[in-house]
Amino acid sequence: MKILFATSEALPFAMSGGLADVSGALPKALRRRLVGCRVVMPLYGTVISRELREKMTFVGSITVPVSWRRQYCGIFEAHVDGVIYYLLDNEYYFKRDTLYGHYDDAERFAFFSRAVLEIIPYIDFKPDIIHCNDWQTAMVPVYLNEFYKQNPLYSDIKTVYTIHNIQYQGKYGMELYNDLLGLKPGRESLIEYDGCVNLMKGGIQCADKVTTVSPTYAREILDPYYSFGLDNILKQFTYKLTGIVNGIDYDVYNPETDPMIFKNFTSDSIETKAFNKAELQKQVGLPERSDTPLIGMVTRLVKHKGLDLVKCVFEEILRADVQFVILGTGEYEFETFFYEMAQKYPDKVGLKLGFDATLAHRIYAGADMFLMPSKSEPCGLAQMVALRYGTVPIVRETGGLNDTITDSGDGVGNGFTFKNFNAHEMQDAVWRALAGYSDKNGWNILRKRGMACNNSWGASASAYIGLYKEIVGKK
Repeated sequence: MKILFATSEALPFAMSGGLADVSGALPKALRRRLVGCRVVMPLYGTVISRELREKMTFVGSITVPVSWRRQYCGIFEAHVDGVIYYLLDNEYYFKRDTLYGHYDDAERFAFFSRAVLEIIPYIDFKPDIIHCNDWQTAMVPVYLNEFYKQNPLYSDIKTVYTIHNIQYQGKYGMELYNDLLGLKPGRESLIEYDGCVNLMKGGIQCADKVTTVSPTYAREILDPYYSFGLDNILKQFTYKLTGIVNGIDYDVYNPETDPMIFKNFTSDSIETKAFNKAELQKQVGLPERSDTPLIGMVTRLVKHKGLDLVKCVFEEILRADVQFVILGTGEYEFETFFYEMAQKYPDKVGLKLGFDATLAHRIYAGADMFLMPSKSEPCGLAQMVALRYGTVPIVRETGGLNDTITDSGDGVGNGFTFKNFNAHEMQDAVWRALAGYSDKNGWNILRKRGMACNNSWGASASAYIGLYKEIVGKK
C-alpha cells in the first residue's frame, strides 16, 4: 500500500502549528509499519534551513495549470528519518517569510493542490491513496475527480481528507471560481457554500473518507457550536467521517533522552523532576519553592484556548500557595493581562512572551501541573506531552482533551477535568489538583500513571492503516 501525504507544512522543514507535527510524525510511523508513505509539501523559500536544503536533490520541472494559465513547478526530493519528501518549488508562490496570511493564499494552494496530482507521473511513486490535510490541500480530491479520473494512471487513486481545525476553511469570494480554480461552468456546487467559495467543503464532498483528529472532535463538529457553519455539510457525509486521535513523537518528547531539559529522568527516577522544577523556577525568575505547586501553560494566547476563563479567576487562584509559568504569544488582550500579572505577582507568575522550544520542553519537565482550559481543542498535543513528562494535566472535556485525559477522581484517571466552559468549574478543577498535590504519595502514583499512558503514534498509525485498507478494499 502506497500513501502520498499532501500537506502545507511538515517537520523538520516548516512549521506553524500542530499540522507540521502530524505531517512529520505520522508518515514516519507508517513507514515503521511497512506502509509506503511519502510526503509532498511546498518548498518555502525562506523558512527552510540551509542544512535541510543541502539534502535536497532536483528531480525535474513541470508546468501546472492554474485556471487558464500554467505555472512553473520544480520538484525536489529529500530523505529525512527514512521518509521521502517531495518539495515543490515556485518562488512566486512560496518564497515568502511566512507560510500563510498572504493576499493570494487561495491561488498559492490551488496551484499546490493541482501540482500534487501533476507530479505523479514524474516521481516514480503511484499512490493508492492521497492523504490531504486542511483547507490548503482540500482541492486535491476535487481536482482528482474533475480532471484526472478518466486517466488510467489516476483512475483507482483514492483520497482521505483530514480536518485538523474546522475554523480555517479556505473561504473566498466566488470570483475565484473561474479565475483561479479553473473548474468547469456548472460545477460551482462542489465548492460553493453560503454564497462563498469554501475549499474545505469541496474536500469533504469529494474525498472518499474524511477524518479528524479525535473521536470527540468528530462528534463535536456536527454541532453548530463547534462547526463554524459546516455542520450541515458534515451531516450529509457522516458516513465518511471518523475521528482518529493524534499521537506525539516519542523520539522528540522523551524525558529520558531529551537534550533540552535540565536533567533527564524516567518514571523510576521521578524525583528528578524536583531538580527540573527548581531550575525552571530560576530561569523564569520565580523563587525556588519545592513545595509550592507550579502550574505550566504553553499555549497561543487567544480566546479559543480558554484564556477568558483564566483571566476571570486568575488572581483568585493566586491567593493560594501556587506559582504559574506561562509561555506563548497571541492576542494583545492576553499578552497585556499576563504581563501585568507577572509584574504584580513576580514571586508567583513567570512569563515568556513568544515561543521558545527549549523553554517549552523545560516547562513540560519541570511543572507539576499543566493547564489547558480550551473552548475547543480538535486534538491537542500539549496534554499528551505533559503526561509523558509526569506533569498532571488540568483540562476541559472537549475534543482530544476528552479522549486522552480522564479525571483522577475515579481513582484511575490521569488528570483533572471539567465539563462546561465556565471559569469557576475550571477553578474547581485547579483546587482539586492542588489538593491532590498535597498528598505526596498519591501524587507520585498519579504522575507515574500519566507517564505510563501510551500516546505514541503507534496506535494512531494502526488506526490509519485500518482506514486505508478499508478504502482500497484490502483486509
